[in-house]
Amino acid sequence: MNIEEKLVQAITRIVQEKYDITPENGMIMVEIPKDNSNGDYSTNIAMRLTKILKRRPQDIAQEIRDGLLKELDNVQNIDIAGPGFINFWLKKDAMADIINTVIEKGEKYGHSDSGKGLKVLEEYVSANPTGPLHCGHARGACWGDSCARIMNAAGYQTTREYYINDAGAQMMNLGKSLLGRYRELFGLDFTLPEDGYHGPDVIEIAKEIKEKEGDKYLKMPEEEAVLALKEVGKAKELDRIRKDLEYYGCKFDSWISEQWIVEQGLVEKAVEKMASMGLLYEKDGAIWFEATKYGDDKDRVLKKSDGYYTYMTPDIANHIYKYERGYELLVNIWGADHHGYIPRMKAAMEALGYPRDNLQVDLCQMVRMVENGQEVKMSKRTGNAITLRELIDDIGVDCARYFFLSKALDTHLDFDLTLARTKTNDNPVYYAQYAYARICSVLRQSPNAYQTQASYSLLKHPKEIDLLKYIASFTDVITDAAETRSPNKICNYIQKLATYFHSFYGACKINDPAEPTLSNERLALADATRITLKNALYLLGVNAPESMTKE
Repeated sequence: MNIEEKLVQAITRIVQEKYDITPENGMIMVEIPKDNSNGDYSTNIAMRLTKILKRRPQDIAQEIRDGLLKELDNVQNIDIAGPGFINFWLKKDAMADIINTVIEKGEKYGHSDSGKGLKVLEEYVSANPTGPLHCGHARGACWGDSCARIMNAAGYQTTREYYINDAGAQMMNLGKSLLGRYRELFGLDFTLPEDGYHGPDVIEIAKEIKEKEGDKYLKMPEEEAVLALKEVGKAKELDRIRKDLEYYGCKFDSWISEQWIVEQGLVEKAVEKMASMGLLYEKDGAIWFEATKYGDDKDRVLKKSDGYYTYMTPDIANHIYKYERGYELLVNIWGADHHGYIPRMKAAMEALGYPRDNLQVDLCQMVRMVENGQEVKMSKRTGNAITLRELIDDIGVDCARYFFLSKALDTHLDFDLTLARTKTNDNPVYYAQYAYARICSVLRQSPNAYQTQASYSLLKHPKEIDLLKYIASFTDVITDAAETRSPNKICNYIQKLATYFHSFYGACKINDPAEPTLSNERLALADATRITLKNALYLLGVNAPESMTKE
């Protein structure tokens, strides 16, 4: 248990005993003040209790302070500041206990059970298998993957799922586009659908089909050829998507096909269930869902008058299937253009008896690729949108992921390609990785491996204390990032941790032969920093290199 957790527990006990109040989860917050003159830690619990107790926060703070002084043996001083902040100064050797905790837990340091084993299904990317993934997909892909890593570290059971949109008009257009390119290769007249797929990947697939199958599809009726080529094209495009995602460090636990949902009869089953619950009605030959009763702005057609289902219907079936598999929280990462789709899907789930808030949707805003201050829209090689693989080949997986994860998902992102290519401290991922490599270098240059100690009483320098406090906050940062699904908070933590280490490195001689005991303690602190930094980088899917060169 870290220092912040101990303080929260002590405050919780006092509030329960003194005021007969059981604080809700998250009510008691203990934070590191921005200004060290305000203590090592601070809490605003007295001000939060004011409305409940109808008393002055300063008086409440004084009573809590008196109780804490009797409970805490690692606190040097507690005072009341401003409107009722309670500020803590710890004994100088108290914070160093975190060193052994980090070293003992190793790659598990920062993990907790705050998620209490909640079963989460996170669906993301889910691009149509009609072409390569581009930079917009890249942002959602690493965000979903990182969220899953963070949530699992916080005690959730998170499954990563890719929903394959392989039914509907877009797939037929892929088949028609392939047939057109295939006919072109034989010198025959061909047409491409206006809303078809004209990219180089379709031409490449058509060439592969011709080389392998010859004129096989010319001998078929056109409709049959389109259907057959659609399946061939889907398989090849999906294989490319899988490989590109793995290249990017994103592996999915589950791949669910829309076509499979349809073939299993789950769509009809969903409609029948909704009808039996009185949620549907007929109008103008179509079947409608009374979505307005559940918060949507209008009712929605599930089955059109021509007998075809709308896009929404298999989506409802898919979400029902998610719940039927035992998942308690459903998280979807959708493009920002799906904003209006959220209330209708929530309405459907609520109407079916599932808690409305158990379906949560995070929207992925647009990405603007920038080079030398100018927007870059197209690939220099193909003239089309920059693909995920092209981006990785240009700047590497680590830079791509870190840059995409550094800003909140619901904000527009300007991705600076020029900065991503630099190997200087201006590049945030380089700055973080260089800190890790520097620690590894320090440890390699130590003539003797450090030994852990029962206490680290010599670590009293302000830079050492700052670093210790920040390492101790890592578990809480992961907990918060998991609850809010915010990998950017891990990026922020990494940048600050690297800064704290560089400051410590500059101010304190870590390996001093004249001070062997102090050197041992500082080497242990350096290794605790290394472990914490590596664990944080892993949550982003970013490597922690043990050596680097600096420009």
